[in-house]
Amino acid sequence: MSPEETAEALSAQFGAAVQDVVRFRNEVTALVARDQIVDVATFCRDDLGYNYLSDVTATDWLDRSPRFDVVYHLTSLKHWNRFRLKVQVDDGEQVPTVIPVWSAANWGEREIWDMFGIEFAGHPDLRRLLMPEGWIGYPLRKDFAQTQIALPRPKTDKTLK
Repeated sequence: MSPEETAEALSAQFGAAVQDVVRFRNEVTALVARDQIVDVATFCRDDLGYNYLSDVTATDWLDRSPRFDVVYHLTSLKHWNRFRLKVQVDDGEQVPTVIPVWSAANWGEREIWDMFGIEFAGHPDLRRLLMPEGWIGYPLRKDFAQTQIALPRPKTDKTLK
């Protein structure tokens, strides 16, 4: 099934839950309602043959509401097609986890939480992955104040005495 056919099948199956379909440089992206992501992901896997979640990531659109996009890159290893799903979420809202659909989402969702602060409802182990425990803030947010980061200085010969 081609990405175009995938978009048509999603629109037919989920109607208004498919909020937009974007075509750019021979890639197709479907923006779906946040509360429908698990059902859409399951349909993509079981009915459309997208059996591999190659990546899940996020983007911050600071001046937009909803502020964040959570982006799922799907691959059909049978048809060797790629398709992208997106959901939009505001700060403080949760996205349902897709771990029951693709277990590979586990660490990707943890990374998104660690870097952007987007929570995934139902995630079995949502804790820091890249940043140390106790880190305050989310480094990939566009409003993260990088000038306030105080990192330890490397030791020099003078400080060793």
